[in-house]
Amino acid sequence: MGNIYTYSEARQKLAKVLDQASTEGEVLIKRKDGRVFLIKPLNQRKSPLDVESVDLGISTEELVTLIRESREKKS
Repeated sequence: MGNIYTYSEARQKLAKVLDQASTEGEVLIKRKDGRVFLIKPLNQRKSPLDVESVDLGISTEELVTLIRESREKKS
């Protein structure tokens, strides 16, 4: 489980607390009266098709030519 911050610490270091919750999964914040709160990021759904591109160092025309050639070989 993540670190426990006091309410005052969490207020002063909110960006750090949120970053830690993001990397570690959750952070606890404890108030003076003893109540403890759990801060954790919401899981954002991403499309499985949302992937980073890869620079192959070839132009679109070259890629299309390669695909056409590979399709012709299969026929």
